[in-house]
Amino acid sequence: MSSKRKTLFNFLIIIVLTVMTGYVVYPNNQGINIQKYGVNYRNDLNFHLGLDLQGGTHLVYQSDLSQIQESEKESAIGGVRDVIERRVNAFGVSEPIVQTTQKDRIIVELAGIKDVNEAIKMIGETPLLEFKEEVTDEEKNAMREQFKESNIPEEYLSQFFYKTTGLGGKQLDRSDVIFNPNTYEPEVQLQFNDEGKDLFGEITSRSVGKTVAIYLDGMPISVPVVNEPITNGRAVISGNFSTEETKVLVQRLNAGALPVPISLLSQQTISASLGKESIDKSLVAGLVGLLLLSLFMIVYYRMQGVISVLALIIYSLILLSTFKFIPITLTLSGIAGFILSIGMAVDANILIFERVKEEIRKGKPITIAIDEGFSRAWSSIFDSNISTLITCIILAYFGTSIIAGFAITLGIGVAFSMFSAIFVTKNLLKVWTTTKIGKNMWLFGVKK
Repeated sequence: MSSKRKTLFNFLIIIVLTVMTGYVVYPNNQGINIQKYGVNYRNDLNFHLGLDLQGGTHLVYQSDLSQIQESEKESAIGGVRDVIERRVNAFGVSEPIVQTTQKDRIIVELAGIKDVNEAIKMIGETPLLEFKEEVTDEEKNAMREQFKESNIPEEYLSQFFYKTTGLGGKQLDRSDVIFNPNTYEPEVQLQFNDEGKDLFGEITSRSVGKTVAIYLDGMPISVPVVNEPITNGRAVISGNFSTEETKVLVQRLNAGALPVPISLLSQQTISASLGKESIDKSLVAGLVGLLLLSLFMIVYYRMQGVISVLALIIYSLILLSTFKFIPITLTLSGIAGFILSIGMAVDANILIFERVKEEIRKGKPITIAIDEGFSRAWSSIFDSNISTLITCIILAYFGTSIIAGFAITLGIGVAFSMFSAIFVTKNLLKVWTTTKIGKNMWLFGVKK
């Protein structure tokens, strides 16, 4: 493919990308409704606003760790946090924030929550751990006959093939991560008390070759197959687990077996009117900054400035559509990170344009000057953006929710800004040079 055809092909990609992202970002877009092959899926493609913008509830819980050994406190509080997070997710809260602070407190932020009392009730309940065994073949066939006319698929019907055994969290002493001495693969070891030992022995004796499902809060977290009767009160769950997966499973099991009492310390309802005011002020600040920035770029860099403004618009559409698709929960600090990333995207364009002007002054043709300018500016753009990305990763990992929101949006913006500068701006410049006045030196900001 010739250089000219490649440029035109890339330009077509930019147009398609702009149209697609523009459709996603367009505020009156009602979403995409897909109904094929019996699947009903709807993505409303709305921006996910955080607590400070949408309003909602801020809850602070105090955990009682007095009965927990020092070595187990971190695991216990982590397990309770995990249970609360799953509970509020099941409640339908969009992007809840659940985090621990001061080692024994749990902060829960529920953006847009309506029924606060129901959420508090759900969060405060003790985690329910249950062991369920398969029903008999006769009972399975009876269920199949019962739901035969409903045409329920077998995989959906199978979730009803378990019955309660009476074995639960109160009979489980603890669970631990162990490693198989032969394969060195991580496994989960269960230790039952005397009552649980007898119950588990009876269950596994009649379930050889079948599965015994482990449920936490009504959801299966593991469905191991029983290979032999287990009568010593110790069981091992093996499979293709990663070390992280076994740690999470142990944490959930211990959370059900060793529930940590929590009490509500404070409840704060944040008005959505504050969020609307914050959004309005942020939009005004962003638009004013963008207009002043665009004016400077056009006046100083002329046609290159116009192209940089077009590239910024495309960059903003790509970034905003990404926020919708992932989705990213936008907070006020996150919007600040987005606006800052626009400034950094302009910084990359300035480095490129100055390099291009230097090459033109050396007497090189515009097309060659563009290639040389981008090539020479790339190392500076890459180094500065990588250092910013590293900083964003550190802030997102160690920072609070406010700092993390800023770091995440800034980091995503910086990553896309490199694409915008190197791909979008470069190809727009090259397409401009194919026009009749595209090689005018004055329009490139270079004096004749």
